[in-house]
Amino acid sequence: MFVHACPRLLKRVSILLDIDGVLHVSMQPIPGAAETLTWLEQQGYATRLITNTTTQSRATLAQRLRQIGLPVHEHQLLTAPVATANYIRQHFAGKRCWLITKGDTAQDFSDIELVETQADLIVIGGAEELLSYETMNAAFRMLMEGATLLAMHTNLYWRTRTGLQLDSGAFIKALEIATGKKAIIIGKPEPAFFAQALQALAVNPAEAIMVGDDIENDIGGAQRAHIPGIFVCTGKHSSNSPLLKSIQPTAILSSIADLPAWLENNS
Repeated sequence: MFVHACPRLLKRVSILLDIDGVLHVSMQPIPGAAETLTWLEQQGYATRLITNTTTQSRATLAQRLRQIGLPVHEHQLLTAPVATANYIRQHFAGKRCWLITKGDTAQDFSDIELVETQADLIVIGGAEELLSYETMNAAFRMLMEGATLLAMHTNLYWRTRTGLQLDSGAFIKALEIATGKKAIIIGKPEPAFFAQALQALAVNPAEAIMVGDDIENDIGGAQRAHIPGIFVCTGKHSSNSPLLKSIQPTAILSSIADLPAWLENNS
């Protein structure tokens, strides 16, 4: 466990947790993750699991996490697709949306018109192999004809059990370069994503802590939203990452299993 000097917490905080790389890697639970979630609930910590995972609906993700032994409830989850659908309802009501992502994510867009041609909005999530030349070219043409580009996140890669894997952020960048348009980003590290989580918990930034494995998107994003960040070394980045020279977490923990002890020592 590596801990930076920090003021002791003046009151019990709410906990924001990333999922992939913090609670599991490729759906293999990280040792101590289930026990930590149970401890947080028993100790009365309000929690939200906030994730850029985009290939499963919120209901399906909650079910799969429970199947691997993680005690989570659907209402605790704030996913990038849920946040994106909320944004569309607020800012693009009635617009036609081409949703490019895998899995059953469309369930979270149930009241939004989904199309594959003549779209007003191009929304890209975790599409992976769906982002073929044909798909990218069709999206490019619609954007050139006036559609707006929305991205559930701009992650460039993530860690799986077989190693690092390219994510959809690289394809978002390609469309931005080709069209000259900037995407509207919804998920981490955007402050508005963290704000949705805080709103759900009815707390202000000083009353929350973000726990994540991604130094830029989790820790840096939280800090830009004025939320302290705890970095765990079980996912995307390691404790010797050069990113730590510019982004300094409140604490660096070996894994989520160390969180209860840290909270007890700092509350």
